Amino acid sequence: MESIGVLMTCPPFDPYLVEQLEKRFTLFKFHSIPDKAHFLNSNKASIRAVVGNASAGADAQLIHQLPNLEIVSSFSVGLDKIDLAKCRERGIRVTNTPDVLTDDVADLAIGLMLAVLRRLCPSDRYVRSGQWKRGDYKLTTKFTGKSVGIIGLGRIGLAIAKRAEAFSCPISYHTRAEKSDVKYKYYPSVVELAANCQILVVACALTEETRHIINREVINALGPKGVLINIGRGPHVDEPELVSALVEGRLGGAGLDVFQDEPNVPEELFGLENVVLLPHVGSGTMETRKEMADLVVGNLEAHFLNKPLLTPVL
Repeated sequence: MESIGVLMTCPPFDPYLVEQLEKRFTLFKFHSIPDKAHFLNSNKASIRAVVGNASAGADAQLIHQLPNLEIVSSFSVGLDKIDLAKCRERGIRVTNTPDVLTDDVADLAIGLMLAVLRRLCPSDRYVRSGQWKRGDYKLTTKFTGKSVGIIGLGRIGLAIAKRAEAFSCPISYHTRAEKSDVKYKYYPSVVELAANCQILVVACALTEETRHIINREVINALGPKGVLINIGRGPHVDEPELVSALVEGRLGGAGLDVFQDEPNVPEELFGLENVVLLPHVGSGTMETRKEMADLVVGNLEAHFLNKPLLTPVL
């Protein structure tokens, strides 16, 4: 399969994935190519696969420029960077990496809840700066027993709920339709969910329907003692509204792993002790990233060997 061209549209931040792809295919690293138009014009015939992730995938323009594209294998669960309609129209297969990152993302969501409520990051800075010698750190807020509302009750949402239950947290949720197989309380709107929980977690897929699902009305419903946790995608949140609510004290706190324009983060958040900011590391453990890479490569191999895909989306 060495002659098969694979275009990696995302930065090759995972050395193991790059190594495995280079062993099997002719790998092109799109982000490092200065003249992309010339490159595509010269190599479009040989590229039969695209590998992307949460930051870059395959939009309609790229798909149009690759006449022999057969498969898009995403190094992520989210599919918002892939034009699925165009892939469906062209008969292009699409795969992602579900399940293997569920535990890591759910663990991180709980970690963010604890970090925001117990002020773990400023407490750490308090010790490191020597301030503890001048007096104890201020009291923080209890996590156990807080009501948790979850937007999106798929694999990751359910895993977060299970973990939060271990902290005696009442669980409620919002999805497009009520689920008959779960015991948690359902709210038909995000505003109602926000008004009836103390911690609101974004764990849904990013679609046009869920873009800015966290808006001013939802933030105000969550209120000055509420906490927002976002381990989904940055565009789920109306970021200027979130920033103003945090700065003005209309929202109690936030734990954010994702942002609207990564890696750019609103600087107004940097000085707030009630906000924890992470560089999109939900799946960022060595174990999980290896499993994700193996799935990406395994899906490509399966496709080009005419075997069933491991994790098909289309």
